[in-house]
Amino acid sequence: MRFLKLKEVMQKTALSRSAIYRKMNDNNFPQSINLGDRAVAWVDSEVEDWMEACLGERGVRER
Repeated sequence: MRFLKLKEVMQKTALSRSAIYRKMNDNNFPQSINLGDRAVAWVDSEVEDWMEACLGERGVRER
C-alpha cells in the first residue's frame, strides 16, 4: 500500500486541488486520510480505482 500526497494526486489525476476537494465533498472521489497535524494523503489503489471507474463510465456514455 502506498500513500499519495496532494501534489501526487493532482499530477496523477490532472485535477486541481479545488476539484479534488469538491469531488470529495460530493462523494465522487476517494476520501483522504489524516496522517497527523495538517498532513493528509490518499491511498494510491483507491485513486487508481477511481480513475478506472472514470474510464468505465466513458465507455458506457459512448455506447
